[in-house]
Amino acid sequence: MKTEETPPILAHKHYNAASAFKPENLLREARRQKNLPDAPVPEICILNPDGDMVRYLCDAGLAGRHPSWACYHTDLYVFREGGHEYGILGCVVGAAFAVLVAEELFASGCQFLVSITSSGQILPVQSPSYFIVIERALRDEGTSYHYLPSSEYSEAAVHLTQMARDALTASGISIQSDATWTTDAPFRETEEAIDAAKTVGILAVEMEAAVLYAFAKASNRSVLCFAHVTNQMGRIEGDFEKGVTDGAEESLRVIALAAASWRAKGNDNEFL
Repeated sequence: MKTEETPPILAHKHYNAASAFKPENLLREARRQKNLPDAPVPEICILNPDGDMVRYLCDAGLAGRHPSWACYHTDLYVFREGGHEYGILGCVVGAAFAVLVAEELFASGCQFLVSITSSGQILPVQSPSYFIVIERALRDEGTSYHYLPSSEYSEAAVHLTQMARDALTASGISIQSDATWTTDAPFRETEEAIDAAKTVGILAVEMEAAVLYAFAKASNRSVLCFAHVTNQMGRIEGDFEKGVTDGAEESLRVIALAAASWRAKGNDNEFL
């Protein structure tokens, strides 16, 4: 009988070993090639996979490009809200892309990263649209297995999710808080897979949280993920309605509340 082999995604992983290729080195060479200054990014940065917030801010004349962001694949925009500066990147979709950019952001001075992504409803806890504070994410993607050993879920830092729940609830924003399912293949979400997710209480499906939380735990970084449940995966007529300004204004309010709470609690990076 042939011995079952370890799949490549789980083979030859050395979780306590240093990475041979560091984001600092890539950014250094990109700055050299592009003749860019070495300047830090804002301490709070945002991943906006749908790009709605970036488009809203740029169209309103509220955001401009960061002068020294050296990433080969993205543009970092900077805006101010409530007297504080934020960095934001749009259209960073999927686990591998999200964590590549996250690594570069923290190497460039980011201290707190917030991801807020449009998500498909799994459990019908209320009618879209609404927000979920993601406490844990099912690891149905590949990239998180490069950061942490195999497990069913990636877990958020408890103090960050509690902070977000408290801040949003105190401001009257209706939220849910529990697990999501991070997939690499949105057009392969079968009815059987959806039913299995429902059975274990998963609220929504998205594409980034599992790896961002794995990265956060492995590197002791402050990362908080929200799901903005905007659709039922196109299975009803008139789906994918995000609300006023495609949900950008409400999403920015959610981020501002979480950021204010993070600042008030002393910018604690300890992963609990």
